[in-house]
Amino acid sequence: MVVSSQPILQNSSNLYRTCKSTSDLYFSDNNNNNNNNNSVIPVIDMLDPKAKFLITKACEEFGFFKIVNHGVSEDTMIKLERDAVKFFDLPQCDKDKASLASPYGYGNKRIGSNGDVGWVEYILLAVNDGLVSEKSVTIPGIPHLFWYALNEYVAAVRNIACVVLEKMSDGLKIEPKNVLSRMLKDEKSDSCFRVNHYPPCTEIEAYLKGGRNFIGFGEHTDPQVISVIRSNNTTGLQISLKDGAWVSVPPDEHSFFIIVGDSLQVLTNGRFESVKHRVLANSVKSRLSMIYFGGPPLNEKILPLSSLMEEGEESLYKEFTWHEYKKSTYMTKLSADRLGLFEKNMIVPYAKKLPNLGKIKL
Repeated sequence: MVVSSQPILQNSSNLYRTCKSTSDLYFSDNNNNNNNNNSVIPVIDMLDPKAKFLITKACEEFGFFKIVNHGVSEDTMIKLERDAVKFFDLPQCDKDKASLASPYGYGNKRIGSNGDVGWVEYILLAVNDGLVSEKSVTIPGIPHLFWYALNEYVAAVRNIACVVLEKMSDGLKIEPKNVLSRMLKDEKSDSCFRVNHYPPCTEIEAYLKGGRNFIGFGEHTDPQVISVIRSNNTTGLQISLKDGAWVSVPPDEHSFFIIVGDSLQVLTNGRFESVKHRVLANSVKSRLSMIYFGGPPLNEKILPLSSLMEEGEESLYKEFTWHEYKKSTYMTKLSADRLGLFEKNMIVPYAKKLPNLGKIKL
C-alpha cells in the first residue's frame, strides 16, 4: 500500500497557531492574564522544528491538540470515508447482518455492556500487527476495496501516532526515543479502529428546550495510550476543561486531532492528563468520525517511565498490565473514573469492591 509522505498544507508561517472554538464557552488561554475566556485549541505543525516541545506543552495543558502538515494524503482519507458512508447508508436490515459488536463488529445505539447508549452506530475493528483482517468481522455489502482503503488509512494513522509519541519522548527528554511508540509497533499491540456514524436527529430541539443535550456518544476518557481522530466537516465533538466546562471543537476534515489516553497519563505519572470528551448529536447533518486507538500489548506493564521520574518521585498509580486495565474498563460505565481505581491514594469504601477481573473475556 502507498501512503503519501508529502504534507497536505505547504504554508506554515504561524507554527503554533490557535483555532477559535465556535462555542460560547472557550478554551482558557493561559497566556491571557485578563481571564476574558478567549479560547484556543493548540494547532501544531508537524514540520515545525519546535513541534516536540509544543506537543509536550499541549499534552500538559489540554491533553488534546490538532496537527497539520501530517503527511497523509487527502485521497487516503476520502476513500475510506466514502466507503464507510456507503455501509452506513445500507438499509438497517442489511447492517444488522454484520457481526454484532462483542466488542468487535457493528453496533447501533448500545455502547458496551453496561447500559450506555447514544445516538450513534459504529464499526469497531481489531488492529493486529498494524492491519485489520477481513476475517475478523463479517460486514455485508462491503467490497474488497473497502479493506484496502481501510488498511491504507490505518497504516497512515498508526504512523502518525508513532511519530507524535516519539516527538513526545523528545520533548520530555526521555530515552530511548521509541519508549512509547514501540508499544504500538509491537506485533502484539492491542490497538483498534472505530468508525462512528451519528445520523441527523429531529428530536434534539425538544431536548434543548428542556435544557439538556442530546448525546451522540457519552462522556469518557480513552483507556489506551493515544487516539488519532479525523471526522467529516460536522460539529459535535466536545472536550472537558480542567474546570469541568465543556467546549466544542471546530471540525476540520483535513486535519487530525490527538487525544491523550489513560495509559499515557500513567506512563507520564500524571504529567499528561487523559482528557474527557463526548459527542453531541446534530439535528441537520450526519457526522462521521474515524478513530485509531493505539494500545500496548496485553501483557505490557503500565507504570510511570523510570527515565521520566525525578529523584525521590513516587508513582501515583499501582502497577498493572494493559490486559488488567482493559478488563476493568469493560466492567464500568463510560463516564466512570476508571483510572481512579488504580490510584495509590484511592480510598475504597468497605462496601465497594474492585472489579473481579477474572470474569471478563476479551
